[in-house]
Amino acid sequence: MTAATARRRALARALTALLPMAPYSDIEAIRQAAGARDMRELPAPIAVWLATVAHVRHAHTDYDRLLDEGYDRDAARFFVVGQINETLTRWRATRLIEDSE
Repeated sequence: MTAATARRRALARALTALLPMAPYSDIEAIRQAAGARDMRELPAPIAVWLATVAHVRHAHTDYDRLLDEGYDRDAARFFVVGQINETLTRWRATRLIEDSE
């Protein structure tokens, strides 16, 4: 088994464990982001978590609109935490964003 195949399997297991009810189109976008070159050095569960949060932030919240309105990244992220957690809850995610994150 090649390293690439092992990595794909590890990402698939991490996705299934984290997001059991996420829509297929979202899962595929997250899988692609988690498999990106800059994520290769991270353990699969961490890469999947980071890709998930980024995907949900951009695709399922008002984050980009807030940036367009002039909010800085930290402020925009603060205001969309609830929207991110709502989406993760709908997908039956096993982890949510904590206040400290």
